[in-house]
Amino acid sequence: MTYRCLLQMVLLLCFSTTALSRNYSLLRFQQRRSIAVCQKLLRQLPSTPQHCLEVRMDFQVPEEMRQAQQFQKEDAVLVIYEMLQQIFGILTRDFSSTGWSETIIEDLLVELDGQMDHLEPIQKEIMQKKNFTTGDMTVLHLKKYYFNLGQYLKSMEYNSCAWTVVRVQMLMNFSFLKSLTGYLRD
Repeated sequence: MTYRCLLQMVLLLCFSTTALSRNYSLLRFQQRRSIAVCQKLLRQLPSTPQHCLEVRMDFQVPEEMRQAQQFQKEDAVLVIYEMLQQIFGILTRDFSSTGWSETIIEDLLVELDGQMDHLEPIQKEIMQKKNFTTGDMTVLHLKKYYFNLGQYLKSMEYNSCAWTVVRVQMLMNFSFLKSLTGYLRD
């Protein structure tokens, strides 16, 4: 049995969904571990061909992603959850022209899904309170950003250069996600 499987079994046995939703330190640990796995998987995909640099564009990255900013832990949960959902949606599009390993993408999607599962109970609690927060504005900015990424892929007919550019964006996104996990404290 691998360390990962053992850790998952222990976590499942020790924490109910309700307990997990209130244990931000455990959530931070789970998210950081999973983000590292996602970054490793993305780096295993073929690297950027030089000629693809010509097809880069400005995706209007939200200011919150460019500059470190203070988030309440509830805002961080909303932003992390939205980013994971959006990244998941992007990676389920047609990447057949890339030559990417389907196994790596499947592993990446499983990892993203697991992260969302850990966050969902807290995200639902926060959404039930319906207080307008900084996180809500950031989520709106993120939706526009990911819409732009999707439109870019579509306009480029999901070619390998477009995916290479988006892969670089995803790596940047995971760096931002890693910094956001610092706000998940009890």
